[in-house]
Amino acid sequence: MPPVNDASVGHVGVGWRHAHYAELLERSPPLDFLEVHSENFFAEGGAALAVLDRGRAQYPISLHGVGLSLGSAAGLDDWHLDQLACLVRRVDPVRVSDHASFARGQFRGTTVHAADLLPIPFSIEALDVLCANVNRVQDRLQRVFMVENLSAYLRWNATGDERVWAETEFLATLARRTGCQLLVDVNNIYVNALNAQLREGVTLDPVQSCRDWIDAIPADVVGEIHLAGHCHVSDAQGAIVIDDHGSRVCDAVWDLYRHAIARFGAVPTLIEWDTDVPALDVLLEEAKRARTHCAEVLSVPVLSTATGVAP
Repeated sequence: MPPVNDASVGHVGVGWRHAHYAELLERSPPLDFLEVHSENFFAEGGAALAVLDRGRAQYPISLHGVGLSLGSAAGLDDWHLDQLACLVRRVDPVRVSDHASFARGQFRGTTVHAADLLPIPFSIEALDVLCANVNRVQDRLQRVFMVENLSAYLRWNATGDERVWAETEFLATLARRTGCQLLVDVNNIYVNALNAQLREGVTLDPVQSCRDWIDAIPADVVGEIHLAGHCHVSDAQGAIVIDDHGSRVCDAVWDLYRHAIARFGAVPTLIEWDTDVPALDVLLEEAKRARTHCAEVLSVPVLSTATGVAP
């Protein structure tokens, strides 16, 4: 059996979105944590924070950001980091995370924010920037931070004799240098593998390439796993796979999840669903399926750590 990280077997949560605020609080289903997007709760006071406080009274909360721009050479936005620090003090989350991406940069002499998760080059210079920004976040929050691998729809080309790292080596080095943890989004890995096939005609089985990606990540630096759905889009410009978080987890990603659990142990797992949000019961079914897969891989009883009974 692989080494099990510091988490209960079957530790599964869902992304808590506006459509399910009231119903989830009323039903209190057997979940181990809820994840919310940090930026949705930056305002002082108001209904959103009141709901979050009620959710925190019933479940542990994981804060997942989408706008910190950890890979920005322009540095972090002071206001954004201040608001995140205030929210962390208020909620005392079990985990805090954001993406290995950038959004802030200089445009015509002004610092702008692209409001998107843009990929960073896997170069030494980009790694230095990312490490510096992650260290600043961890120093400010006084806790270990988690960084998620990105679903990227374009990539940087190397110039001259610049070395381009493999994404896995890049992220593993980030974790070693800063002491941060990695949030491994299994769907993102699969989306990137499918797009590599479409874009570059890669003949390697995308599932196998994803298994190789997972195997290249040190098990002890992984703090959480994300699972989500994706969609295939085709038009006159060609075909692409989009990480839209708008459907159930597909069979290939469930297969990769089992491989990830065998590799990383029983790290907390999140079901993400952000577009075309379904009934709450659909998310709960996906969470139950994740718990069952985890228990089967690790050969343990299927229990909810939130209630101590089978969900």
